[in-house]
Amino acid sequence: MIDPFWLTLLVKMLASAALIVCASLLVERAGPLVGAMIATLPISAGPNYVYLAMEHGDVFLRESAVASLVANAATGAFAVAYAALAQRRGLAASLGGAYAVWLAAVLLLNRLDWALAALVALNAAVYAGCILATRRFRSAKPVVAADRRWWDLPLRALAVMALVAAVVLTGLIGPDAAGIVALVPMVFTSLVLILHDRIGGPATAAVMAHSLPGMIGFTAAVITLAVTVIPLGAPAALTLALFVSVAWNGFLIIIQRFRKPAPSYAR
Repeated sequence: MIDPFWLTLLVKMLASAALIVCASLLVERAGPLVGAMIATLPISAGPNYVYLAMEHGDVFLRESAVASLVANAATGAFAVAYAALAQRRGLAASLGGAYAVWLAAVLLLNRLDWALAALVALNAAVYAGCILATRRFRSAKPVVAADRRWWDLPLRALAVMALVAAVVLTGLIGPDAAGIVALVPMVFTSLVLILHDRIGGPATAAVMAHSLPGMIGFTAAVITLAVTVIPLGAPAALTLALFVSVAWNGFLIIIQRFRKPAPSYAR
């Protein structure tokens, strides 16, 4: 008979994989702005936080959310590194370099003892700098799309399932590890793996550059979760955090309606 723990883990992995694959398909067919707004919703982190709340409680979730802000700041560096490398490098070099920067930032930042207020200030400074650094990458046009490869969807699904398993298992170690693993840039990785060869590195970098303003809303959502989970409880705090992220991205899309529409990536 299957152990209930492993059966529950399998269900979580499959559910999260289905969610992120559907979302990434929508991103692939949208322009860089709309795609970036979808990518910066808590598609991957949200289910991971739900799992942590269900299995470990409100206090653990609060500590994980605070720890996540370290990885969240590193994600800004990930986006900038990929956008810069993708102008002239291939998929492996661009994505590998971005992950090297992300990991180095996480290891460096995680050595310090951060208070929540300091992490808020850190993320504000990081994303302000990242947005300025990537403005020149936003206008790239997609090249002719290549045919979809048979392994695209299975690869995305397996990557997400691996992340969910890592979050659940690191949750057995402690909230800091679980919080950092929960914010591995899996959605961005999925987009890069699919889009880089289909529309070109510069156009994929444009998605990353457009994503950084959306990451402000995601950051605010994580902060909201950390601040409200103890007084409100996990269900209300998670709902409020989701609302913050969706409202911010919706606001950005409305603002962009006054500008020229971005090119679509659909064939």
